[in-house]
Amino acid sequence: MSVKAIVGANWGDEGKGKITDMLAENADIVVRFQGGANAGHTINNQYGRFSLHLLPSGVFYQNITNVIGNGVAFDVQKFVNELKYLEECGVPKPKILVSDRVQLLMPYHILQDTYEEARLAGHAYGSTKSGIAPFYSDKFSKTGIQVNELFDEEVLQEKVKNICALKNTMFKYLYHQPELVPEELLELLHSYRDMIEPYLADTGAFLTKALKEGKRVLVEGQLGSLKDPDQGIYPMVTSSPTIAAYSAVGAGFPPYEIKDIVTVVKAYSSAVGGGEFVSEIFGDEAEELRKRGGDKGEYGATTGRPRRVGWFDCVASRYGVRVQGTTEVVLTIVDALGYLDEIPVCVGYEINGKVTRDFPTTPSLAKAKPVWKVLPGWKCDIRGIRKYEDLPENCRKYIEFIEKEIEAPITMVSNGPGRDEIIFRK
Repeated sequence: MSVKAIVGANWGDEGKGKITDMLAENADIVVRFQGGANAGHTINNQYGRFSLHLLPSGVFYQNITNVIGNGVAFDVQKFVNELKYLEECGVPKPKILVSDRVQLLMPYHILQDTYEEARLAGHAYGSTKSGIAPFYSDKFSKTGIQVNELFDEEVLQEKVKNICALKNTMFKYLYHQPELVPEELLELLHSYRDMIEPYLADTGAFLTKALKEGKRVLVEGQLGSLKDPDQGIYPMVTSSPTIAAYSAVGAGFPPYEIKDIVTVVKAYSSAVGGGEFVSEIFGDEAEELRKRGGDKGEYGATTGRPRRVGWFDCVASRYGVRVQGTTEVVLTIVDALGYLDEIPVCVGYEINGKVTRDFPTTPSLAKAKPVWKVLPGWKCDIRGIRKYEDLPENCRKYIEFIEKEIEAPITMVSNGPGRDEIIFRK
């Protein structure tokens, strides 16, 4: 078999968790390949409503092996806490493997993230203060801790000594904060070693073998195209690649195995954190959409922060779909728009007096003004509908207009938060 990737087209928060949870029913393995606990996937199923942060979205199926790949920013304590939370909610213990090459997100990363945001003040990047940027900075400057290093005491002690020398210089002289204590850090790492040892495996070898045996693999991405550090709205991006192509690197399987890229697109726009957002709306109009959107409204699954919201952005979504290499699209939360008489859609950007349909780089994006097209609403609740032809005519026209604009086939339409609230279109 091959790999099916589930990724986001926009700023994240598109509803990838539900789609992964739903498609996992026919999978053997579900993999997280990047990011950390800085964003969450919200899932509704027979066990209740959950916001997963580090765990793959296949943890609710007993037949699935869940894999945390080497590309993840791995917070051991949050991983353990999340497993305990599932157990307390009556979810059977899932099968989980953690890459023996994954790197550890440490408490000092979270401290550094918090200190840096405070130092930047009005010029901050809108970080969730989860330590993600310092983690990936350490990883690529080769000062991070790979989980396998926990099992070589000599290597670990030398690593702790070097980390404290570097971090304490920064903490003391740049941030004017307390220094790290090497002995305390080493003790914490020993506790992590004991917590994580039962889950460790050579997951790259596991996945490669599974694919040769014909296993069905889902990989799920965190955030979306516009938060990718290369393709996104830099510098207001995350610190790990959010593009489907990276899943082969972040999980450790051959890249030619990725055959299907399911890109999730929300029926309107939303974003957490800073950055340019051309179709954003404000005031009462925004608050009404925010209240009606999502499962419990548009609030971050991890932070609880109100999400910025706006009307559907064809320019950003077409670009996001393109850079993912999309083979099919899932359009989510269409049911939230049933209250509207008319629905504005952003079909172009006006920049310096010229209209473009192409998504620009960040400096030009900052000058962009939305060009609107207004479509008729359908003024009814579409929850419970299971056949595409049973949707109101104006709802179908809205979906088909978006499909034409983003230049990729919409094969599924989500009209509610539940696992079964989905319309298979093609």
